[in-house]
Amino acid sequence: MSPILIVLAIAVAIVGFIILIYNGLVMKRQRVNQAFADVDVQLKQRQNLIPNLVETVKGYAKHEQDTFQQVIAARAAAQSASTPAEMSQAEGMLTGALGKLFALAEAYPDLKANQNFIQLQNELSTIEDKLAAARRFYNSAVQDYNTSREQFPGSVIAGMFSFEPRDFFDVGVEGREALSTPPEVKF
Repeated sequence: MSPILIVLAIAVAIVGFIILIYNGLVMKRQRVNQAFADVDVQLKQRQNLIPNLVETVKGYAKHEQDTFQQVIAARAAAQSASTPAEMSQAEGMLTGALGKLFALAEAYPDLKANQNFIQLQNELSTIEDKLAAARRFYNSAVQDYNTSREQFPGSVIAGMFSFEPRDFFDVGVEGREALSTPPEVKF
């Protein structure tokens, strides 16, 4: 074989290898985007269910305005969050506020027996399960993408084509503390 053909074959192999790595990074980035969209859909469903839940509880617990305001403020913060870090922090606050709202139900036997409240609670539970699965899938996709862009030779290609790292969906230290603290109900 002539030296020109050997050099040409090596160049084609290198270009093919670069294209293969680039396409792999693009595929993983798209998987992260799709997974984030799935999380976002579940969060929106949860946020849309909350006003109905608050209105149902309000009818039974008229003097619990502080709890209602916390839930409403946490929902507003969750709706305005745009990055995974902001969303996870806001969702941690919302989960804590919802815990307080459900703790109120324990003090009102009529509310606990209300079919609308039970249905909303079941719907929220289903959404929470779907949300947990979507978060796990998103974090798995982020881990796969970030690993691929940080390992050699992917790191070289990622640097050349500006593949930015992605954040995990994590509630953070404050969010974990809020979620691990049981809600207080005072009368």
